[in-house]
Amino acid sequence: MKVKIADWKKKLHWKWKPGRADLERMLIVLSAVLVVVLAVRGGQDTGATELVYGEPEVEFTQVTSEAAVETQSTVCWYEDGDGYLVPVTRQVPRQEGIAKATLALMVASGENDLAAARMGLRTVIPEGTTFDVDIADGKARVDLSSEALNCATAEEELLMVQGTAAALCCFDTVDEVSFLFDGQKRSQLTHGTDVSGVFTADSVNVESVATMAGSSYADQVQLYFPSANGRVLVPVTRTVFSTADLPTAILELAKGPQSDSGLERPLPSGCGVRSVKLKNGTATIDFSREFLNVAEGDGGQQAIRAILFTASQFPGVKKVELLVEGEPYTPDPETTTTFLNDAAEVMAQYPGVVEID
Repeated sequence: MKVKIADWKKKLHWKWKPGRADLERMLIVLSAVLVVVLAVRGGQDTGATELVYGEPEVEFTQVTSEAAVETQSTVCWYEDGDGYLVPVTRQVPRQEGIAKATLALMVASGENDLAAARMGLRTVIPEGTTFDVDIADGKARVDLSSEALNCATAEEELLMVQGTAAALCCFDTVDEVSFLFDGQKRSQLTHGTDVSGVFTADSVNVESVATMAGSSYADQVQLYFPSANGRVLVPVTRTVFSTADLPTAILELAKGPQSDSGLERPLPSGCGVRSVKLKNGTATIDFSREFLNVAEGDGGQQAIRAILFTASQFPGVKKVELLVEGEPYTPDPETTTTFLNDAAEVMAQYPGVVEID
């Protein structure tokens, strides 16, 4: 039975000399009226309000939230505890000017510093820095505001410049980057960092190298090694005195990082490379039986990724197939990924995470 408030009020009649039973009924009725009044006040401007007796009937109002925000992946560069530049893939709302938005995530601020700290990393661009970015014909010119000149050391300057260039070169439309600072072309920064030329993605974390006597030819390849704690892959630029091609890169990867680098081997000790072939966009890499030991530890996750990203730097590589002693090797599905150092995954692995509501 549904009774409108107006009808309910008409039913409230009593005499001035009530008995005990009448008083009890009055109290019950007054209590009901009070509930009705409060309900009406709480539901003002909602139209006719009805009281429902018997089994309660609950009506839910469907709240339609805004459409889910469409996101896209972008690669930001941060500094790790050993001073290496580390790329991290982050998901951000799809937007115009994604290049500037990416760089803005690398600028020191309360929010950005916290996000980086949750991955065990640090931002590389001074606080307050803003950007103007022009991209044409594979070349990006980025103009950093005067705050970018506030780096405390030459090392910080180099991390800022190389990290900015590497972030822009992650976009398909950018091959090289040149710099302006506060609208002016500079040959060097406050602490002497040379910014007169152009920068590319393969100029980060350059290994020291001893000059080989009698060798006039040198080139560079980019290799990916796990950090000391294994949470992230660190790109390293290595000088080679041979052709910088896919077979050379895989052979150098198998050699491992320099002994004093603080980085880890992605492939098991003693693992050899039997052959490397590239045909119709597929790179086929055949390892010795020691490769099977990659299943130890993280199940081979970082080893497989190190191979994939080391191979993918070469434009002709569209797919990677692995062999062990000539037989196909199928990695665990969890070891394959299209993202390098996915931010959510790195945060989940970092033991120093502090949750803040």
